[in-house]
Amino acid sequence: EVQLVESGGGLVQPGGSLRLSCAASGFTFGSYDMVWVRQAPGKGLEWVSAVNSGGGSTYYADSVKGRFTISRDNAKNTLYLQMNSLKPEDTAVYYCAGLGSWGQGTQVTVSS
Repeated sequence: EVQLVESGGGLVQPGGSLRLSCAASGFTFGSYDMVWVRQAPGKGLEWVSAVNSGGGSTYYADSVKGRFTISRDNAKNTLYLQMNSLKPEDTAVYYCAGLGSWGQGTQVTVSS
C-alpha cells in the first residue's frame, strides 16, 4: 500500500522559513517523480514544485521560484520542501504526491 505522510507545517511569521517532509512507503520511492501541491483556503489545488526520480531535475511554480527548494533523499524514502521568505499568500495545506497517491497534507500558516 502506497503511503505518503507529510510533516513540518505550522504557524510562521512573514519572512520566516519552514521545512516540510514527506515520508514515503509501500513503493520504490527512488523510481518515481514526486511533486508538492497546495490548496489555499477557498481555492483550488496549485502545483508548487516537482523533482525527478533521481533528484537531479527540479521544477517550480513562478509563485515560489527562488524561495522554495524541493529535494529528496532516496535512501531515506523522503521528499522535502524547504520554504524560505514565506508570504501570507503561501498559507495553504501542502500535499506531497506521487504514483497517483496523495498524503493527508500539512497546514502552513503565514501570519504575523
